[in-house]
Amino acid sequence: MCGIVGYIGKNNIKKQLLDGLKELEYRGYDSAGFSILKDGEIHSFKAVGKIVNLEEKAKNFEIKGDALGIAHTRWATHGKPTEINAHPHFAEFSSVVHNGIIENYQSIKKELEKEGISFLSQTDTESIVKLFEYNLKDDSFKAFKTTLNKLHGAFAILLLTKKSPNSMFFAKQGSPLLIAKNKEEIFFASSDAPVIGKAKEVIYLEDGDYGYVENNQIHLFRDDKEIELSWNVLPENKEFAQKEGFRFFMEKEIYEQSNVLQETLMGRVDENGVKFDELDKSFFNDIKDITICACGTSYHAGMVGSYLIQKNARIKTSVEIGSEFRYKEPILEKDTLFIVISQSGETADTLEALKMAKNAGLKTLAICNVDNSSIVRLADKTILTRAGIEKGVASTKAFATQVMVLWMLANYLGEKNETNIMLNAIKACEVDDKLHEKIKRLSKRYLHGHGFFFIGRDVFFPLALEGALKLKEISYLHAEGYPAGEMKHGPIALADPELYTIALLSKNLLFEKTKSNIEELSSRDSTILTIASEEIETTDDFIKINESNHYMIEFYEMMVITQLLAMEISIRLGNDVDMPRNLAKSVTVE
Repeated sequence: MCGIVGYIGKNNIKKQLLDGLKELEYRGYDSAGFSILKDGEIHSFKAVGKIVNLEEKAKNFEIKGDALGIAHTRWATHGKPTEINAHPHFAEFSSVVHNGIIENYQSIKKELEKEGISFLSQTDTESIVKLFEYNLKDDSFKAFKTTLNKLHGAFAILLLTKKSPNSMFFAKQGSPLLIAKNKEEIFFASSDAPVIGKAKEVIYLEDGDYGYVENNQIHLFRDDKEIELSWNVLPENKEFAQKEGFRFFMEKEIYEQSNVLQETLMGRVDENGVKFDELDKSFFNDIKDITICACGTSYHAGMVGSYLIQKNARIKTSVEIGSEFRYKEPILEKDTLFIVISQSGETADTLEALKMAKNAGLKTLAICNVDNSSIVRLADKTILTRAGIEKGVASTKAFATQVMVLWMLANYLGEKNETNIMLNAIKACEVDDKLHEKIKRLSKRYLHGHGFFFIGRDVFFPLALEGALKLKEISYLHAEGYPAGEMKHGPIALADPELYTIALLSKNLLFEKTKSNIEELSSRDSTILTIASEEIETTDDFIKINESNHYMIEFYEMMVITQLLAMEISIRLGNDVDMPRNLAKSVTVE
């Protein structure tokens, strides 16, 4: 996700930048840095790790009077978390910070290298500042516009150059960026939190906005025309600002899943299908089967992945629970690819299973959200999910991105092209306010039964497991996920009006069979909430999803609904949604 801060003024600029970064550290803490332009010179500091490391490195640096500064805290996407890869990035006389992903950076880099321009880092961001200086003839703003027109992807950019010592250039496309001000100072930031208490007014930039600040005058362009500035009043509560108006971080993270999934895909899919810079097809030579190993929510994502890989790539795939795998004396064959999945990259049981696979000589692949974590460092190859910081303990967007990476991997291995379906699945994650309001109203009817069954078939079975886990984690109500066809083999004995069944019914996958399983429960008087595109008359409640032509589009829409349902039930019960009892975000014990 990363965080950007910019400052123009005379009020201890180093402190302003560092304080702003600390407010954004939840967005990334692999590395951090800042650049300050003063009297035609750029002063820069960078450090690996948390902001405190940058603070220590720059402790003896002081600067007074009017200056311009840009700063960044990084969540690594391209390149390891090293000082060279940390922002800001430099060319000969300019400095830039950037959030997002430049999809075509490799082609830009190759073009510039042909012109004799060299690169130091592994990042996409360095291409921005090198391209800017290549385009700069005499007018800095013209060069900045020309550079923006060349970039494809998502970005929030702040740029300084010695050639325009009184100017800061900015642009927003797909990544958040705002401008705030008081009488004497101008601020830029990725969210409200760094500017609360420092400014009164704010402009939330729209996609496609760009411009510059020169001599404390803000020039904002939209559709290539300079527009009049329209200021809003800043909120006054910092925690509220970090939550961006949502009641809980979990709610915010549910709502941002569609944007996060776009970042997961960026630079990895196009009209020709899936490509991974992190992988080479030769890595999969001599692989006859796949074992996926994970815990908790990541295990459920792995189960979805096993269905997708077997369907698309026709490779035998099994899924193991990390805490069980270690003690079952597993048979490890060298023609097995061992995939581990972890949000934090520090999950103890999964890490130990990975060590076993490595020691047995298996090829290993990590799917993880945290670069340079223990699991990432140990695995042969890694695909980062790019979910960003997830503050709610009950995982939402981490699960969504893990499933997406596994779906892309299934396409990659099977040489399938489902790019358009993936893009439609991302759209299905956008939360409809009317739908959310309906779920709020429905939640009051599902508070006091003796338990829940979430049921589904095929990929909707692991989604049922995940839906039940979300409810357990934050509501403390008993819930189970079950294959819909297995209910009649024992669990249906529990069916009565106080047993709540959440039925995941796909129109594109085993519709009639799952419908029959729902009717079996209905005839035993279970209280049933069906999530489907077609209403089933025998069920008590119904949440309608959109008609679609692929089961994974339905999967992602149902995923959001189950997350919202669990959250709204928890809220009605008066629980702390973000910090449920007895749980931790990263389980580093056995």
